[in-house]
Amino acid sequence: MNAVAESTRQLVRLRGRSYVAFVFCPVVPIAGWLEELDATIARSPGFFVGKPVVLDLSALNLSQSAIAHLVASLEQRNIRVLGIEGVDAGQAAKSLPPLLTGGRHCLVKQSEAEKPQAKPKSTSLLLETPVRSGQSVVFIEGDVTVLGSVGSGAEIVAGGSIHIYGTLRGRAMAGVNGNATARIFCQKIEAELLAIDGYYQTAEEIDTSLRHRPAQAWLEGDAMRITALH
Repeated sequence: MNAVAESTRQLVRLRGRSYVAFVFCPVVPIAGWLEELDATIARSPGFFVGKPVVLDLSALNLSQSAIAHLVASLEQRNIRVLGIEGVDAGQAAKSLPPLLTGGRHCLVKQSEAEKPQAKPKSTSLLLETPVRSGQSVVFIEGDVTVLGSVGSGAEIVAGGSIHIYGTLRGRAMAGVNGNATARIFCQKIEAELLAIDGYYQTAEEIDTSLRHRPAQAWLEGDAMRITALH
């Protein structure tokens, strides 16, 4: 019987997989920070639904109960916390999301068998087809250029600037590596959300006079500016 069991035993297969997560960095007072979050959700309902979120609490000094209350408050808003950074083991509890360390920006790359070994790493990504609703393009290494349009519900995430030669109806997030000089360009702006280095504007905040026109967005200090391209 043991011999039969040995022959049918299945090996455990482990695979690595990376996911892009939003990192929330709450500030005190927490109640005020949650109010700002509620305002963001009100402007873009469902934006965080289904997206993994990491809590970076390194700037705070919260007790276990306070962390648990914060996590519960986010869950009430349909925001799922994947893990917590910036706290020591003494602040953790079994009922809380796991502690995470070593988080870094990452990019899903071709396997070694698919790409030439001597090819230098590209710092730009060119998309010759439209980005359709529900699609997500993440390129942390540099600029993203889309020759077509970006549909509603689609998103472009870039470490550098974003250039869209069609209509931008979805979300564009540039400079996600902390690049405050990144810009967003599009031939027709109908965006759901624009973000550069963490600063953003939603559809309701974009000047209606810019709608359906060529536009660019950039940071000026801590504020995002959006102007028409002439």
